[in-house]
Amino acid sequence: MGIIKKQSISGAAYSYAGVALGFIISGLLFPKILSTSEIGLLRLLVSYSILLAQFALLGMNTVTIKIFPYFRNKEKKHHGFLGLLLIVTLLGFILTTAIYLLGQNIIISDAKAKSELFIPYYYYVIPIFFFTLLFNVFDSYYRVLYNATIGILYKEIIQRIIIIASIVLFYFKIIDFHFLVVLYAIAQLIPGLFLFLSLIYEKQLFLKPDFKFLNKSLVNHMISVAFFGIITAYSGVLIMNIDLVMINHYLGLSSTGIYSITFFFGTLIIIPARALSKITAVVIADFWKNNDTKGILDIYKKSTSLLVIAASFIFVGIWANIDNVFKIIGPNYESGKYVILFIGLANVIDAFSGSSSLIIANSNKYRWLSIFLIIYTVAIIITNIIFIPVMGIAGAAFASFISRLIYVLLRFIFLNRIYHFQPYSYKHLLIVIIAVATWYLSTFIPTINNFLIDILVRSISVTIVYIFLIFYANISDDFNKTFLNVFSKIIKINKQ
Repeated sequence: MGIIKKQSISGAAYSYAGVALGFIISGLLFPKILSTSEIGLLRLLVSYSILLAQFALLGMNTVTIKIFPYFRNKEKKHHGFLGLLLIVTLLGFILTTAIYLLGQNIIISDAKAKSELFIPYYYYVIPIFFFTLLFNVFDSYYRVLYNATIGILYKEIIQRIIIIASIVLFYFKIIDFHFLVVLYAIAQLIPGLFLFLSLIYEKQLFLKPDFKFLNKSLVNHMISVAFFGIITAYSGVLIMNIDLVMINHYLGLSSTGIYSITFFFGTLIIIPARALSKITAVVIADFWKNNDTKGILDIYKKSTSLLVIAASFIFVGIWANIDNVFKIIGPNYESGKYVILFIGLANVIDAFSGSSSLIIANSNKYRWLSIFLIIYTVAIIITNIIFIPVMGIAGAAFASFISRLIYVLLRFIFLNRIYHFQPYSYKHLLIVIIAVATWYLSTFIPTINNFLIDILVRSISVTIVYIFLIFYANISDDFNKTFLNVFSKIIKINKQ
């Protein structure tokens, strides 16, 4: 767990710095400077690009994590694995671009009704999609080289700094909205470009494939993993972006903008999981290669405890300050209150699954994850169709909650029945009780007129109560050790 802990801590540090920048963008600048339709356009460009990029990968991101351990050999330049990866994804880019262009009439026809602002920027999706694809390729490659943080740095920090600078230029009327879209698109290109330059600088850009290393058995295994990887990866990204596309279809760009801003607050809960999964996937793949089921179960148990502690804490902090959220982003977004609730709860539920998806994805039963994701995808599409017309944007969030619950249960039942992995104990129930109790106590704090002071008081109160109860209940040895370590360092600093 040493490398996981080290990479997770540094990754989490970058991620939370990115969260701060993301809050400036989604919580302060976008709602105050742009219209809901303009926000919807920017989010839609990214959503289409992500959907296309995942298909164009042709499952090679899954192949990278699962198969790279067999290629790993620095002296032999990892047998040119990166070159092979780029050849396949380039073919995927050409195929996916052709499909996107062939579907132009359908997409534009749908946009004319409620999303006309998207039409002039239809072709902007292609360069954003290409560099998103490159980022995914290089980020996966860096992860298997045990550097999971560099991609987070470029994506969560550098990209968002460029976006903030672009919005500021627009606010002071130095550029118009069209040029803002151009700069926003450039910001999406930067992470992939920077990872490419980093590989050159670190002399890790090994582009010549070693075809002699590819025996028939390995190739067949890669094809099988890639096929199910396409289903797995695309289903995952479709799930993360289909709500925006469907809201745009049913309700238009304005509702898409409101949803995307409030959705941001609900996704703050999964930041620890993202940081953890970046490196955990690689370690689990190595464990499976060595058939170290004890090590895998250990990761499964620790990941569920730590992620539930972190997710519950963030959710309680957000919901205790829910009224203050809308004082920050404005009353125009209040229809998204229950988006925050349901997306937040969905992510807390997902935290209970820990590293289960990574364990299945890297096992010899990886095909089952694709089946579960197909079920998840079908569930979220059906529930969106049912609940968006009835509940509006809150319906999309509720659909995510219901579908996520189904998906989490499927993964748990599978791992329990096939591998007899059971990560839960009474302590997980204690975390829920502590979280509910902490939120309930926060309701007794009188409202302070100055919402910034109110946020500060509520957040500090929630933090003190929650951490004290989690520490006192001895929920997690890792949490307690980290807390004591940080606390002792603070004491030392104060004594100096």
